[in-house]
Amino acid sequence: MTVLVSKLKEVVQSVLPIVFIVLLLHWLVTPLPGLMIYRFLIGASLIVVGLTLFLFGVDLGISVIGHRMGEALARSNRVWIIAVAGIILGFFISIAEPDLHILAWQVDAVTNGSISGNGILVIVSAGIAILLSIGLIRIPFSWPLYRVLTILYAVIFVLAIFVGPEFLAISFDASGATTGALTVPFVLALALGISTMKKDSKASEKDSFGLVAIVSSGAIIAMMITGIVTNPGELSGQLNQYTETSQSLFRPFISNVPWIPFDVVTAMSPLVILLVFCNQKPMKMTRRTYRRSSIGLGFTLVGLILFLLGVHASFMPVGSEIGYRIATMDRSIMVIAISFILGVVTVLAEPAVHVLTHQIEEVTSGYVRRRAVLVSLAIGIGIAIALSMVRIMSPSVHLWHFLLPGYLIAVGLSYIVPKVFVGMAFDAGGVASGPMTVTFILAFVHGAAEAIDGANVLIDGFGMIAMVALMPIIALQLLGLIYKIKTRKREEETDGHSVQSSEL
Repeated sequence: MTVLVSKLKEVVQSVLPIVFIVLLLHWLVTPLPGLMIYRFLIGASLIVVGLTLFLFGVDLGISVIGHRMGEALARSNRVWIIAVAGIILGFFISIAEPDLHILAWQVDAVTNGSISGNGILVIVSAGIAILLSIGLIRIPFSWPLYRVLTILYAVIFVLAIFVGPEFLAISFDASGATTGALTVPFVLALALGISTMKKDSKASEKDSFGLVAIVSSGAIIAMMITGIVTNPGELSGQLNQYTETSQSLFRPFISNVPWIPFDVVTAMSPLVILLVFCNQKPMKMTRRTYRRSSIGLGFTLVGLILFLLGVHASFMPVGSEIGYRIATMDRSIMVIAISFILGVVTVLAEPAVHVLTHQIEEVTSGYVRRRAVLVSLAIGIGIAIALSMVRIMSPSVHLWHFLLPGYLIAVGLSYIVPKVFVGMAFDAGGVASGPMTVTFILAFVHGAAEAIDGANVLIDGFGMIAMVALMPIIALQLLGLIYKIKTRKREEETDGHSVQSSEL
C-alpha cells in the first residue's frame, strides 16, 4: 500500500502542472469550446489513476520478470543464448510500451493511415529487439559504450542522408517514445541481471548504464531503413481538428472503449507468456513471487487501459486544440513563451528526473548538486520545445539543423567525460520524454503546426520528442565534464599541499 501511495504522489505531481496550465489558458487566453474542459478534467483523473496502477504493476511484476530473466541468462554463461533472448525480450517488451502506442496512433492519424500505426509498432519493436541483443552482448565482452554509440550514430547519420524528412522526424521521435515507463524498468533490470556475469563490481555498475541508449538507437535505425526501402515519396499530413458535435460529456470515452482494451490485451499477452516461462526451471519462482508478479501484470493491464482512455478521449484533443488556437493568434512570442513554460513545467514534474538528479548527486559525492542538475535540465527541455516551435514557424529551419550538431557534440563529449556519465547521460535522453511529453505536448505542437501557414504537420509536427531526448545527453555530459575538471583541480591542490609539506 505504501508503494501504491508513493506512485500516486509521483503521478499527481506529473499531471497537476499540466492541468493548472490548461486551466489558466482556458480562463485567460483561449477558452475551450463546449464540454471540452470538463472532459479534460475527467481524462486527467483517468490518467492519474491509470498511470498510478500501471507504474505500481511495473514495479510489482515487470521489473521482477526482467531481473529474473537477466540472472538466468547470466547463469547460462552462453553468449548465443543471451543474444537470442535479447531479440525475443526486446520485441515483446517494446510492443507493449504505452508511449510507443501513442506515437504510432498519432502518426497513423496525421497521415490518414498512409503510415500504419501497427506497422510502426512492429518495425520499431524489431529494431529495439536487435539492438537490445547487441547491448546485452556488450556487457560480458566489455565493449566500451562510447565506441558502440559512435558506431551506431555514424550509421544513423549515414542513413539520414537517404531518408526523407517525414521519416527523419518520426524516426528520432520513435527513439524517445520507446524509452517509456514500461521499457526502461525492464531493460535496466535485465542489464543489472546480465552484469552479474562480471566479477568486477565497479565494471558491473558502469555496464548497467547505457543499455537504454543502445536500445533506443534501434528505433531510429529501423524506421530510417523502412523509409529508404519503402520509398513512399512525398507524404503530407493533416491534423483532424476537433469539432464540438456531441452534447454528451462521456461520449468520447465510450467510443474509445471497444478498441483500447483489445489493443492493450493484445500487446500485453507476450508478457503473460514471459511470466509463465519465468516460472519454469531453472528460474522457477516461489509461490509468493509468482503471485505478486501475476497481480503486477493485472495492475499494469488495467492501468494501461485507463491511461490510454484518458489520453485518447481528452488529453490529446485538448493539447492540439490549445496549440491550434494559440498559433492562430499570430503572436509568435506568446507561442514560443508558452512552449518554453510547458517544457520547464513538464520536466520539473517528471518523477524520473528527480530520481536521476539524486543519483547524479550521489555518484559525484555532492560535487554536482541536484538543484543545479534540475535547473539545467528544465531550461534545456524548455529550450528544446521552444526551438521545436521556432522550427515550425520558420520553413527554412529543418530538424537536422539541430540534431546533427547536437549529436556530434554528444558523441564528442563521450570521449572526454568520465565514462559513468556517458551511460547516465544517454540513458537520461529517455527520462524527459515521459508520458506528459508524448501525450499533451506532442499534441500541442501538432495543433500549432496545423494552424501555422507553411508548416507541414507530418514534417514539422514531429521531431519535438527527438529534441527533448537530445538535451539531457548534452546537459549531463557537460556536468560530467565540470565534475572532471573540479576533481582534477582538487587533486592538483592536494598534490601541491603535499609537496609543500614535504619541503617543510
